[in-house]
Amino acid sequence: MSDFDIFIGETTGTAILILLGGGVVAAVVLKRSKARDAGWLAISFGWGFAVLTGAYLSAGVSGAQLNPAVTLGLAIEGGTKWSDVPLYLGSQLLGAIIGAFLVWVTYMGQFTAHLTDPEILAAQPATEGLVDQRTAPQAGPVLGVFSTGPEVRNVLQNVLTEIIATFVLVIAILTQGLNNAGNGLGTIGVLVTALVVVGIGLSLGGPTGYAINPARDLGPRIVHALLPLPNKGGSDWSYAWIPVVAPLIGGAAAGGFYNWVLA
Repeated sequence: MSDFDIFIGETTGTAILILLGGGVVAAVVLKRSKARDAGWLAISFGWGFAVLTGAYLSAGVSGAQLNPAVTLGLAIEGGTKWSDVPLYLGSQLLGAIIGAFLVWVTYMGQFTAHLTDPEILAAQPATEGLVDQRTAPQAGPVLGVFSTGPEVRNVLQNVLTEIIATFVLVIAILTQGLNNAGNGLGTIGVLVTALVVVGIGLSLGGPTGYAINPARDLGPRIVHALLPLPNKGGSDWSYAWIPVVAPLIGGAAAGGFYNWVLA
């Protein structure tokens, strides 16, 4: 596949993935949304369908990697050329930024209603007067629409959770989901991967919100930081390295494990 194929496929597929994935979170958590309070089951299945749509859209163009951790795992396994890795990663990050921006466009009125609601604002944890401001909650009231965050802030646990969940995703792709060229998802592989994402959300997503994709977390977090949202709060940059670094470790571990044990 050409550089143009990789750029178009990964940018478009990741944008659709984030639009639908972030969109289901917005639908569930924002005031004045018809799906408000639909719950974790809706979010888990919504992200699975988001993967299904974005991956089927781009599978025939770029292999539908849509995730730097998947790209790294495939590079270590040998299915993706190392020289293509920077283009994959840059395209995925750009697509995630575009998708997150489109979530804001789609739910613009709901974001405003949510962020100007006195009840929502009053429920935010206060940070004033804390002894150590580095431990203060830095997540604004709508950051969860864009990026992930832990329920319990424990760096070791949070890192291990993301490593384990991403390992499951990437090893499933390597063993069940590759196309004939071995550089991305095949037709059945897209469906398998979407179901694995649902399973990860339901079983391993509780502690951290299962980023399992550095672009999925970093791109929307950048959009949250830049958007002119009233009372949006912080973007929690003190946590932001975990959903970037830990999934990359999990993806690399899966690629190495596949080569050393399963190949």
